[in-house]
Parts: sequence; structure tokens; C-alpha cells
Amino acid sequence: MAKWTPKHEAPEPLEGPVVATITGGTILWFAMFLVQLPFYGWFADRDLLWWVWTCAAGGALGLIGIKYVRARDAALKRHAAEAGAGGAAAGRAGGGAAAGPAGPGAGPQDDSGHTEV
Repeated sequence: MAKWTPKHEAPEPLEGPVVATITGGTILWFAMFLVQLPFYGWFADRDLLWWVWTCAAGGALGLIGIKYVRARDAALKRHAAEAGAGGAAAGRAGGGAAAGPAGPGAGPQDDSGHTEV
């Protein structure tokens, strides 16, 4: 059997309001948990307590997710600021020439702006 090789480059990851999305989802999980609490006996009578505890687990895991995405967002912003400051300093030191991309895989780019490997 031949090894499968991709014919197209993988698309860039989607970036959006990640912190807001995770926070909103966490709030929904906790809201559903609180809405179900008054009906705890009804869920217990029908062996459906897992519904209540699934919402509680979703809220708890969402708190971990919020911490993670906030740290990730801060790291991305810090990296962008360092790259911007480093690029500006290199541009001034190099007689005004624009600094190129830096980091692993930084090399010539094709027409679509992707780094060639």
C-alpha cells in the first residue's frame, strides 16, 4: 500500500475571539447546571443524574479552558510585541531595510505567502 501524501498544504488555523467563545460556553454550561438543580429529584427518579453532572463537569473544564486560552492569547500578544520591537530595531540598525521573517521554518515564501519547506 502506498503512503498517503497530501496534495494540498494544510490551511491556516482559524483565529477568532477564542477567549470570548470559551467564556461564553463555560457560562452556558454553568447556567444549565443551575437550571437543572431545582429538578434534581426528577432527574434522580429517572436515572438521568448524569445530565446534571455533565453540565457541572462542562463548567469546571471550561474554567480550565479559560485559563488556558487566556495564557495562550497573552503569549501570542507578547510574541507579536517582541517580534515587532525586534523588527523595528533591526530595521533601524540595518539602514532602514525591512527585517525578514524569523524563527523556525523562516525561509523563502511562495506566491500565496506560505513559507516553503
